[in-house]
Amino acid sequence: MFRKVLCPTVSNGSYLQGQANGKLSSMDSRQRAQEGKVVLKKKVTLLRGISIIIGTIIGAGIFISPKGILKNTGSVGMSLTVWTVCGILSLFGKSLKRTCIKKSGAVISLAFGRYILEPFFMQCEIPEVAIKLITAVGITLVMVLNSTSVSWSARIQMFLTFCKLVAILIIVVPGVIQLIKGETQHFKNAFAGNDASVMGLPLAFYSGMYAYSGWFYLNFVTEEVENPEKNIPLAICISMIIVTVGYVLTNVAYFTTISAGELLLSKAVAVTFAERLMGNFSLAVPVFVALSCFGSMNGGIFAVSRMFFVASREGHLPEILSMIHVRKHTPLPAVIVLHPLTMIMLFNGDLYSLLNFLSFARWLFIGLVVAGLIYLRYKRPDMPRPFKVPLFIPALFSFTCLFMVALSLYSDPVNTGIGFAITLTGIPAYYLFIVWDNKPKWFRKLLGRVTITLQILLEVIPAEEDQKS
Repeated sequence: MFRKVLCPTVSNGSYLQGQANGKLSSMDSRQRAQEGKVVLKKKVTLLRGISIIIGTIIGAGIFISPKGILKNTGSVGMSLTVWTVCGILSLFGKSLKRTCIKKSGAVISLAFGRYILEPFFMQCEIPEVAIKLITAVGITLVMVLNSTSVSWSARIQMFLTFCKLVAILIIVVPGVIQLIKGETQHFKNAFAGNDASVMGLPLAFYSGMYAYSGWFYLNFVTEEVENPEKNIPLAICISMIIVTVGYVLTNVAYFTTISAGELLLSKAVAVTFAERLMGNFSLAVPVFVALSCFGSMNGGIFAVSRMFFVASREGHLPEILSMIHVRKHTPLPAVIVLHPLTMIMLFNGDLYSLLNFLSFARWLFIGLVVAGLIYLRYKRPDMPRPFKVPLFIPALFSFTCLFMVALSLYSDPVNTGIGFAITLTGIPAYYLFIVWDNKPKWFRKLLGRVTITLQILLEVIPAEEDQKS
């Protein structure tokens, strides 16, 4: 395993000595004892929890997924049905993942780059290289923010959540006015349209569930949530109701002004809608959408870095990723390692191909995790659970996820095949780094030296797990 190294990591005491011993200066051990353990602080309140969920969910999805859902359902009525069902499934899934797993656990980035450049390229096509360069800058800014301060990251997330809701209202309010005026021609024979194959439904649900995809991120930061037993379920219910209602109303608003055929031809649905109704004010829409995507990037990186952090603490990733900055109390190595991984994905794919093959891997593992919860219900019936749900709910949710995954392999074999191939690379990595204990002495020494060097350079130490989480 990664943790079995001959050269031990720098201990908290030796690392935090003063400069007298030639080590990095920081708090001495007595001061640390007074201020408490070096752990992730509980700075995520109920309001911040809601902002993390809403702020991560409402990103590019509502502005790019309508096209994918409509294309694969074939009618306005069926597309609105899929939007509603995806919201309900997300609420179930969020609740299920909270039942007994209590530890913390690129596509949006490309949409951010496209929308932030939209006002400058109204009359022509946006160069793909420009989109990716602006996206890279945005990703870097988010990484720096999450490396610097948990509090500031949460505060900015709350502001960006407000911007997201404004972006939704900018679309919903004019849409409601259009309905009052009687603009309902695109809802006539709502379930009539192009024949949609059953095989297209998994891709429609992929697009819909992608738009709701931030629903599981708060679970990754459980250890930083104040009173998680109360605040997490409450944050789930409030945020998912707000998002589902907002999403359905936004799609209704789109169809008051844009026909199904016009929506399929649009590259930026929200911008097309705004240009029809708002005149010069339509320039504000891509700005708000870009801020919305930036908020999703921030929330996603905040949460995923914690997943890396906990995976490392459990021994499934290099030990350095389970360490925390001695003063900022951020999982600095876990945040930093995301940067090169995200850049590789950014410059090696387009938005829709990334969406499809990443969705395959995501829903495969979510389906398997929920199936595992059903197994634990029988295997460990006395295991502490904050609350229980009827067994048919996890069974239905797991079946839906795995059914979508199975059908997607048939309906889009190329992109889902790529996702499947990427997933399989985890098998040799797991056996090489986790299962194989008798690693060569030189290899274990090398890992130990690299870990110590990174500790000194990044000013991080092993974090102690908060057992109260």
